[in-house]
Amino acid sequence: MEPLLKILGAAAELFSQYGFKSITMDDIARRAGISKKTLYLHFANKDEVVNESVIWHKNNMCANCEAILNEAENAIEAMVKMLAFFDDMHRKINPMAIFEMQRFFPLAYKSFRDMMLEKDVVLLANNINQGIKEGYFREDVNADLMARYKIETSMLILQPNLMVSDRNDLMSVAMEIGEHFLYGIMTPKGEKLYQKYKAKYLKQVQKV
Repeated sequence: MEPLLKILGAAAELFSQYGFKSITMDDIARRAGISKKTLYLHFANKDEVVNESVIWHKNNMCANCEAILNEAENAIEAMVKMLAFFDDMHRKINPMAIFEMQRFFPLAYKSFRDMMLEKDVVLLANNINQGIKEGYFREDVNADLMARYKIETSMLILQPNLMVSDRNDLMSVAMEIGEHFLYGIMTPKGEKLYQKYKAKYLKQVQKV
C-alpha cells in the first residue's frame, strides 16, 4: 500500500477512535508505520491530514452504502443492512469525534456535511422512492425530506446531547432511532418484510 493511503487510513482510524483534538502527527505516523518525515512529504500540517482523511473516509462510506443499496433485493433489505452497517461503525467511533471536528476543524466538517447532502441524501431518497414503488413505503412520503430528516437525526446522536453519553448509548440510540424512522414510513406490507430481515441481519446486533 502506498504511503498516502496508509496515512489516510491510519488518520481516519485514529480520529474515529480517539477524536480529532488529541491526535498528533507523531500518532498518525506511528499508526501508518511510516516516518514523520514521510508524513510531512505528503501533508504540511495536521489540518491538511484531517481535511483529506475526512474526505477519503466519507468517500469510502458512501461507496459501501451504495454497494449495499445496489445489491439488496428490495428497499427494506437495503435499509436493514444499512442499520447493521452503521451499528458496526458506531462500535468503533468516539461519540465526541464529530463534535471535535465541527469545533476545531470547521473546513473538514463543512466538507463532511457537503458530501452528506450531495451523496447520502440522494442515495437514501432513491431508496425511499424505490420502496414506495415496491409498496413497502407509504405513497405519501416525501422522499427528499425524509432522507434529509434521517441524515440530520444520524448527525444529532453524534453530538453531545441528552441521549448519548458513551459508545454503548450511541449504538442503542442509533438503532432505536433507525427503527423508529422505518416504522414511520413503512406500509403494513413493509413492516411484515422488515421483521423477516430484522431477524436475519439485526439479531446479533440486538443481543450485544
